[in-house]
Amino acid sequence: MAHSQELTPEVLAELRERYRAERERRVRLDGTRQYLGADAEFGYYAADPYADEPAEREPVRDRVDVAVVGGGFGGILAGARLRQRGIGSVRVIEKGGDFGGTWYWNRYPGIHCDIESHVYLPLLDETGYVPEWKYAPGEEIRGHAVRIAEKFDLYADALFSTAVTSLTWDDTSEAWIVTTDRGDRFRATYVVTATGTLTELKLPGIPGIEKFEGHTFHTSRWDYAYTGGTPDGGLTGLADKRVGVVGTGATGIQVVPKLAEDAQHLYVFQRTPSTVDVRANRRTTAQDVGADHHGWATERRDNFLRIVSGESTEEDLVADRWTRSAGLLEKLLPSFRRPGDRAAFEAAYEVADAAKMNEVRARVEEIVTDPETADRLKPWYRYACKRPTFSDLYLQAFNRDNVTLVDTADTHGIERMTENGVVVGDTEYELDCLIFATGFSVGVSGIHSGRLPVHGRDGTLLQDAWAARGPRTLHGFTSNGFPNLLQLGGVQSAASVNFTHVLDEHAVHAAALVAAAEAKGALIEPSREAEDAWITTLAEDAPDHEWFHAECTPGYYNGEGRGRPNGPTAYPHGAFAFHALLKQWRAQSMGEVLQTRRTARL
Repeated sequence: MAHSQELTPEVLAELRERYRAERERRVRLDGTRQYLGADAEFGYYAADPYADEPAEREPVRDRVDVAVVGGGFGGILAGARLRQRGIGSVRVIEKGGDFGGTWYWNRYPGIHCDIESHVYLPLLDETGYVPEWKYAPGEEIRGHAVRIAEKFDLYADALFSTAVTSLTWDDTSEAWIVTTDRGDRFRATYVVTATGTLTELKLPGIPGIEKFEGHTFHTSRWDYAYTGGTPDGGLTGLADKRVGVVGTGATGIQVVPKLAEDAQHLYVFQRTPSTVDVRANRRTTAQDVGADHHGWATERRDNFLRIVSGESTEEDLVADRWTRSAGLLEKLLPSFRRPGDRAAFEAAYEVADAAKMNEVRARVEEIVTDPETADRLKPWYRYACKRPTFSDLYLQAFNRDNVTLVDTADTHGIERMTENGVVVGDTEYELDCLIFATGFSVGVSGIHSGRLPVHGRDGTLLQDAWAARGPRTLHGFTSNGFPNLLQLGGVQSAASVNFTHVLDEHAVHAAALVAAAEAKGALIEPSREAEDAWITTLAEDAPDHEWFHAECTPGYYNGEGRGRPNGPTAYPHGAFAFHALLKQWRAQSMGEVLQTRRTARL
């Protein structure tokens, strides 16, 4: 379909059929079961390549006010906001060797954020930092995480290279007993879980994966000892290597150009192409972003959130491909601030969607010189079916003689692995190294997967409490039967493409709850009635987007084509409205979750 072709009803009908046909080429009966976790015989994929062997230390046996599980931006922000509220005894427990979370683990070549750094990096006003790039490289982001932790003195009592193994509520002391894999067993009056949504790495369940005699690793544990180089490139260890990369999502489109520069030959194994839009990254100055007064970063961040949440605003401060295409994000970030007839809106939405995807496909044609390769790189699905990607280098990499695109749609992925390489169709591709850019089990934390058991009052396991009817929370943070447990970034709240903004608002909310409970000598626990009322709120205006995602190409938004979780999982009016609701609730109704303690604190 030509970019300039008029989008008549007949053309749209033809496009729908093409989308359905392309979807059917990729749907697998095993859905999310096609992936393996990094455990058992694959546990070495999750090992920490960045930290030295943890120093021996005595197990911790004490009590703190707040235990924060996770040292990514969620945990760092929780710690910072708690410090601002005057909570002095805060301990962060992190399985990595330092703060950073996703940005600690992911250090692959070419790594950048796809959200503008001036709205992505939190606490810029508070730290006085102005990012150097419009889209920050990973090392700048990781450095900012460390900057925040240092400013708010979070290193003082942190436990690194330490994984929490259980959380158990003790009614006698009205505190949580926290155990870890380092033998620690201590009490915390409050627990804040910030275990993230991009923590459980996944591997493709390719038959024979264990037979391959070459080198393999996951992009979130990049092996620079093998490849040489740094996140900026210079992978000299690959100069004589035949390298394969599996995965062409947000990670793949960043790492492929760097691999293409240095590998003897690069094979890119693609099941579904990403939408690859313009990034236009550049260095920025304080003047460029209006960083001449305190509060500039908050204003810019709020402006971005308004636009991508479907709210009206007079000015677009960020002005990038996210904000220009914000109207097409409704199927991911629903907002009900759409005037007029819904059917008319859906018709106009489809036209705008088709025009945008035609533009994306036309860009492939303009950049990729080989017509056959260009055709295979064109995405045939609706814009919001997958998280959009942005690059000025990815498509260009396929014009190199040492790069081969291997389309695996018709075989539903790589068929099998041998001692020497991988098999797709009738061809075996011999490799020295295979790199998995296959991402994470999105939205699955240790708490939700059962890796981190949480036992509330009467020993009830959180997973069991939620098994029959799904998650039961108030605002996504607190649950009846699990006093003083605050979950950040989880279900039944509201999402945004700028996840650090969401995490910061959650951290502000959690810190306010802890401060209020401390002031009143109370426990934090919602009633069952409050949970029911919140779930009713979520369900009343829940958008009917299942039909949209059911027609999408497989991906993590639709359970790899097998459907998304049942029941209301998010606030239906978007993150901007959700944050306003939380602020109003804190001012007017926070007392409803503050329950009288039965005992004096021990």
